[in-house]
Amino acid sequence: MLALPVKAATMLTAAGALLAVGTTAALAGSATRTSATSAPAASHARKGAGAWAFSGVHRALIKSGVNWYYTWGPDHHGIASPRGVSFVPMIWGAGSVTTATLGQVKHEGRYLLGFNEPDNAGQANMTVARALKLWPRLMSTGMRLGSPAVATGAATSGGWLDRFMRGAAARHYRVNFITVHWYGGDFVTSRAVTELKSYLKAIHSRYHRPLWLTEFALIRFGAQTTFPSARQQAAFVTAATSMLRRLPYVQRYAWFALPATSGDGTAGLFHPGAVATRAGSAFEAVHP
Repeated sequence: MLALPVKAATMLTAAGALLAVGTTAALAGSATRTSATSAPAASHARKGAGAWAFSGVHRALIKSGVNWYYTWGPDHHGIASPRGVSFVPMIWGAGSVTTATLGQVKHEGRYLLGFNEPDNAGQANMTVARALKLWPRLMSTGMRLGSPAVATGAATSGGWLDRFMRGAAARHYRVNFITVHWYGGDFVTSRAVTELKSYLKAIHSRYHRPLWLTEFALIRFGAQTTFPSARQQAAFVTAATSMLRRLPYVQRYAWFALPATSGDGTAGLFHPGAVATRAGSAFEAVHP
C-alpha cells in the first residue's frame, strides 16, 4: 500500500493518540532474550522522518537534516536518498510478507521495521497470533528487527504489544528494538513533552530494549481532529527533540511527517518545493 493513503488513514483513525502510560513491570521471560535483542541503545537519538514522494522531497530531506527516513513500505519509490541519509524499509502488514518483498528489503540496509499499527482496524489490523506466526519470516532476513508499532498502549500489561512480546519471548523469537507511535492532545509544550517522556520511559521499563519513536506530533483525535497553532507545533518540535536526545534508550525518532498536506494541520514539515513550514523550520534547527 502506498505511504500517503496509509498514513492519512492513521491521522484520522488513531484514537489512541492520547496515550495512557501503562504499568512498568518488566516483561516476563526476559531471561530468554539474546545479546542481540538486549544490546544497549546509542548514546543519542538519530533524527528521521516519515516520508512519501512529493515535489521537492529530495531537497526537503537535505534541508531537514535527517539521518534516515522511511515510507511505510519496503522501498522508496519516487525518492532519491540524499548522500548520508539512509532508508529503512518496513513490512507493513500480513500481505507484505512475501518472498519477493522479503528478498527486496535485504538490499535496503541492516534494519527492518515490523507491522504498522496491527492493533488498528484502519491499519495492519492483525491478531497477535497472526503476527507471531509470520514473525520467523521477518527474522529470516537476518536484519535487525523493530517490533510491530502499535497505535496505543505500548506499555500496557496485557495490551497488543505486551502479548506479542510475551509470545516472542516464549518462542525465543528475535526483536531487536521496540518501535512506537505517539500523538499528543495537550498543546501546552511542557505538559506534552512530559507526557511523551513518561510514555517512553514506561515502554523501556517494560521491555528493556532500545526504542525507535517512528511517528510523533501534536494532534488531538476525537469526533473532530484538532491541531495546535503553528507556533505551538514548532515549540513542541524544539522541546521534544531536545528531550529525546537526552534519553539514552531512544535510538531513533521520526517526525510525522516530512510532507505538509491539507489534512495534517500544522504537523507537516515541508510544502511542495521544499518550502519549510514553521514546524519544518524548527525541525531544520535540530542537530542530531
